[in-house]
Amino acid sequence: MLVLGVFVLAGTADVTTAASTLGLGPRFFPILVGCALILIGVCYVIDVLRGGRGDPEQSEDIDLRIPADLRSVALVSVIFLGFTAVLEVLGWIIAGALLFFGLSTVLGATHRLRAALIAVVLAFCTYAGFVWGLGVTLPGGLLSGVL
Repeated sequence: MLVLGVFVLAGTADVTTAASTLGLGPRFFPILVGCALILIGVCYVIDVLRGGRGDPEQSEDIDLRIPADLRSVALVSVIFLGFTAVLEVLGWIIAGALLFFGLSTVLGATHRLRAALIAVVLAFCTYAGFVWGLGVTLPGGLLSGVL
């Protein structure tokens, strides 16, 4: 955790972008996450030095005799790879909506129309939050002239 926190903070040091109108720039959340990782890592180190061994693994209602659902894992992987392939062309809102809809469908959404509407709203809200709220540039794609 410590190494990961330091890695996140070191990667954030290279980001040079002006803060948004809210005063939060694209460095805010990575710095927050990096500091939290370092804090958790320090707590783990202290626990181990004091003799802590951690609790044994306890699972929920998992039956180890049932094989893993590799079909879902493969579909989720294909959806993420497809998202990265079409992000620049379609833009964040369309590609994000397809991503969210595809994931919700693979993971068990039964109401497809509701899942599609939520996916579009979620994609637009994340676009608006990052582009207009934090000043982070996301690809506009097909909607670049509209936004």
